[in-house]
Amino acid sequence: RRARRARCRRSAVTGGWGPVTLLSPMWLLLLAPVALLAVAYLVTQARRSAYAVRFTNLDLLDKVAPRGPGWRRHVPAALLLGVFALLVVGFARPTAEVRVPRERATIMVAFDVSASMEATDVSPDRFTAARQAARQFVDGLPERFNLGLVAFSSDASVAVPPTTDRQAVLTALDRLSTSAGTAIGEAVLSSLEAIAALDSQEEAPPAHIVLLSDGSSTTGRTVAEAAREAAARGVPVTTIAYGTQGGVIELQGRQVPVPVDGPALRELAETAGGGFYEAASGDELQAVYEDIGTSVGYRTERQEIWQWFVAAALVLGLLAAGASMLWFARLP
Repeated sequence: RRARRARCRRSAVTGGWGPVTLLSPMWLLLLAPVALLAVAYLVTQARRSAYAVRFTNLDLLDKVAPRGPGWRRHVPAALLLGVFALLVVGFARPTAEVRVPRERATIMVAFDVSASMEATDVSPDRFTAARQAARQFVDGLPERFNLGLVAFSSDASVAVPPTTDRQAVLTALDRLSTSAGTAIGEAVLSSLEAIAALDSQEEAPPAHIVLLSDGSSTTGRTVAEAAREAAARGVPVTTIAYGTQGGVIELQGRQVPVPVDGPALRELAETAGGGFYEAASGDELQAVYEDIGTSVGYRTERQEIWQWFVAAALVLGLLAAGASMLWFARLP
């Protein structure tokens, strides 16, 4: 699956349709009679107009003949033809790729607590803003999901194994503190171990790792090794490159640049089959987490959607009946 790259992209749809296909397309042949009916209606209307102009005194006709309904007389007929067309499409059994909520999933949040997260290029600083966004991400996930937390700097540790106890994850987030070093590879491998420990106890649900970092890996096993292992286990790793190129921290009285390393995180996501995002502010990071939550919380499956066409036909039928009763005091 190709990695995605976004700066501040929100998912606009939480449940949408993909391309529509038909399981019984032969039913579409019934559209031919519907088309013939439409043609017959047009011909009938043309004949009525031709009959009306046979009167030689058009001025007299305009005075004695009541004013016609104009375009309104065609509305019930047009709606009725729409009903027939929608019913035919419904009989053809249309299907589409529909996003439905996952029943179960395991999500590991890998959180960078390296010293570079103290940079203030993100207000009030990278660490504080990232922790707040992560809290909202945790709150937004379905309660039935298992959620775990891995914190990493010079090494990686599982702060909270996968659990449905959201408060445990939130409490662990509040207790995080920064230290030197960045071990991205170890963070991915620790997350995989936590997922494997849970999956060994029951039938394995879908799993996903969401890793946030602002720098390059400086210690531990390589990112490439971790990415290959995640790909081999079928666990996507979505990465967030967090911060700006102008970030600095104060170290022993001097200013040390800590630019974000997007290319390394993008390569990790591409190898492991996840998505890649960039966030240069707290608001952008919250939007990224929201998009990720929507992505991992749903799966795509093909379903029949004929009921939507039948429902639309019913609505058009009711509109046709209502318009005819209102304007002509009769049903169409």
